[in-house]
Amino acid sequence: MIRRASLLLLVILVAAAFALAPAAQAQPAAPKAQAPVLVSSCGQSPGPLKITVFLKRLGIDFDYKSDATVKDLAAKPYKTLVIVTGASLKGMGAAGVSIKDELTRSGALIDAAKKGGVLVVGSHIEGMARRSQGAEAGDTSDEQSIDAVCPKSQVLLIRKDGDEDGRFTAIAKKQNIPMLTFEKNLDLEGVLKSFFGK
Repeated sequence: MIRRASLLLLVILVAAAFALAPAAQAQPAAPKAQAPVLVSSCGQSPGPLKITVFLKRLGIDFDYKSDATVKDLAAKPYKTLVIVTGASLKGMGAAGVSIKDELTRSGALIDAAKKGGVLVVGSHIEGMARRSQGAEAGDTSDEQSIDAVCPKSQVLLIRKDGDEDGRFTAIAKKQNIPMLTFEKNLDLEGVLKSFFGK
């Protein structure tokens, strides 16, 4: 009788474990973002400008500064920080910065945001074209910008074709970060609208 009860208990526990497994692997829900928003870049690509177009359309209070610093973050009671990854050698050249400068600045910005309770959103919205565009042989600037920002973010905002190799999915899964995705640039408005509860 005791053996039968033990066997029954074991069966129940195994069944419960299988039932809970999908829930444990499910992606966490993204928190709602709030304004005001500071939009910046890690890599000086034109990507952040695409986000600002839709934030403006939605009437969301934001400021854009491609080279935002901790001082800029402290200048206003920001609730959300969006850092768009994707390195542009042309953009960094025009700004007079190196990828090392960008990684250092972005890292400090993220640390300050988290310390101040500001939601950190890591984004890559230019697809695979940006991840392979204009890079000389051996240039890993774009990937470095992704590594510096995305694993430390609290939400990821990714254009699907930029995740063809599963790069962002792997980061989201490993760090348990909710990931919002969209197909085309025009779809970004709907994603942001939902994200900000508009």
